[in-house]
Amino acid sequence: MSFGAFIPFVELLGFELTRFEGGESTLQYTPKPEHLNSFDVLHGGVVMTLLDVGMASAARSVQPEKGVLTIEMKTSFMRASPGDGSTLTVKSTLLHRTGRMAFVEGKIFDAQGQLCAQATGTFKYAPRQTALHSVATD
Repeated sequence: MSFGAFIPFVELLGFELTRFEGGESTLQYTPKPEHLNSFDVLHGGVVMTLLDVGMASAARSVQPEKGVLTIEMKTSFMRASPGDGSTLTVKSTLLHRTGRMAFVEGKIFDAQGQLCAQATGTFKYAPRQTALHSVATD
């Protein structure tokens, strides 16, 4: 399944979108050795990117022609996301939306279904071609 836009960083990391509809998204990701930290678990920056992309996808799933810009994001880490080659699952849900904003939550689960991290985020809907300047001008 496609993200609906070419996102070079997501391609580089290897995220796979498996659900994208009705305010929900699911991503699958198998960590690569180069994405681990010195403790041999997934680097926190990759964890936050997974959550950001998952939540943005859930927000976009109700209006796929639009892009979304992350306005804010709060992340809580419950346990290390393993770097042992097992697949992680990110499930995100659109909680509320207005004409211009989306409020979303995302959760990362390990292969055993244990919650590793969760986040909430606020996203702004924007036409793709104006996304670069949209946050600063509104």
